[in-house]
Amino acid sequence: MNNKQQMFAEIDLHAAELKEIASYIAQNPELGNEEFKASARLRQSLVDHGFQVDAPVLGIETAFLGTFRSEKPGPVVALLCEYDALPEIGHACGHHLICTMSLGAAIGLKNIMKELGGTLRVYGTPAEETRGAKVTMADAGLFDDCDFALMAHPYYAFQKSGSALAMDAIQYEFHGKASHAAASPESGINALDAVLQLFNAVNAQRQQTRSDARIHGIINHGGVAANIIPDYASAQFYIRSADRPYTNELVSKVRRIAEGAALQTGCEVKISNYEYSYDELITNETLSDTFTRNLIEAGVEPAMIQEPENGGSADVGNVSTRCPAIHPYVQVVYERHELHSIGFRDLAQQEAAYEAMVFGAKMLAGTAYDTLTVPGLLERVREEFDMSAGAAK
Repeated sequence: MNNKQQMFAEIDLHAAELKEIASYIAQNPELGNEEFKASARLRQSLVDHGFQVDAPVLGIETAFLGTFRSEKPGPVVALLCEYDALPEIGHACGHHLICTMSLGAAIGLKNIMKELGGTLRVYGTPAEETRGAKVTMADAGLFDDCDFALMAHPYYAFQKSGSALAMDAIQYEFHGKASHAAASPESGINALDAVLQLFNAVNAQRQQTRSDARIHGIINHGGVAANIIPDYASAQFYIRSADRPYTNELVSKVRRIAEGAALQTGCEVKISNYEYSYDELITNETLSDTFTRNLIEAGVEPAMIQEPENGGSADVGNVSTRCPAIHPYVQVVYERHELHSIGFRDLAQQEAAYEAMVFGAKMLAGTAYDTLTVPGLLERVREEFDMSAGAAK
C-alpha cells in the first residue's frame, strides 16, 4: 500500500465520524454567522485529530482556523469549510457536506504533511450565502501565504471547477415626503416613484451591457398604505459580471441611475452594500486537472465529468485572487435536483450522500497529495496563478 492509499485508508477509518458530523450539522441548520453548533462540532474534531484551533477569527464568532504544522518546512495547504444553512429550507445547498469533505481531507493529509513537511490549515468560513467570511479573511491576508486552497461542492453530477461571477449587493433607499394620496397629493414626494424609475432605467440599460452581466433586484419596501404617498421606498439589487473591473463599472452606472431617479422625483437617495462583495472565481486549471485525474483514477468515467457552468457568485472567488484555488462539484445525489431545493436537501441527507462525501474527501486529499509530490506540479500551479492573477488586475 503506497502513501496515497494509506491516506485514503485513514479517511475510511474515520468515515463514521465524518458521517455523524455531517448528519449533526444537517439536523441543526444555522444561518450565516449563527453556526455555533456546527463550528463547535468541527473545531472539536480538529482538536481530537491533533490540530491547533484558533477561534474566533477576525472577530467573526463562528469562524475558526485549524492548523497542523510539520516539524519540517514546506508548502502551506488550505482546505475550506462552509457550514451555513439557508433560511427556511436548511441545508439545501449541501454545506453540511462541504465542511466534512474538507475535514475528512485534513484528517487524511495530516500524517502525509508530517512526512513531507509544511503546514496544513483548515479554514472555518461562515456565512457563504450572505456575508462570506472568506472575503474578510482574504482582505486580512490570511490566504496570502497559502500555496493552494481546495474545496468541493456537492451536486447532482460531477463537474469541473469553473468560474463564478463577481458580485456586489447594493441597496438603494429613497426618502421623500408623505402626504394623503387623495386629499393632498401635491404635497407629497413619492419615494416609490423613484424606485420604479430605477427599475425602468436599469431595464433599459440591459441592452448596453455585456452578455455575462446580470442585474436583478427586488423592491423590499414600497410603502405602507395605498392612500399614503410613500415617504420611504427601497430596492435591493445583485450586480454581477465575469470580472471585478466590469462589475465595478456596472455598479457605477446603476449608482448614476439611482441618483437620476432621485433627482427626477425630488427624493434623497442613500446607497449601501447590504451583503459583502464577491470577486470572480479564477480556477487554477493545473489544480483542476489534478482533481479530475483523481476522479478518473478512482473509477469515475470521464464522460460523467461535466465541463464547468457559469452562473452564481461565491466568496471562494476572493480566495482565488490571493492563492491558487479550485471549487469543483462532486456528485452526492443521483436524481437531478438543483441546489437550494427541498429535493436536493432531502437526498443530501441520505446514506448515499454521506458515502459520496467520504469519496469527495479522498479526492481533495488526493489532489493535495499529488500537488505536493509530483515533481514540478506545485511549480506549475504557482506559475499559472502568477499569470492569471496578473491578468485579472
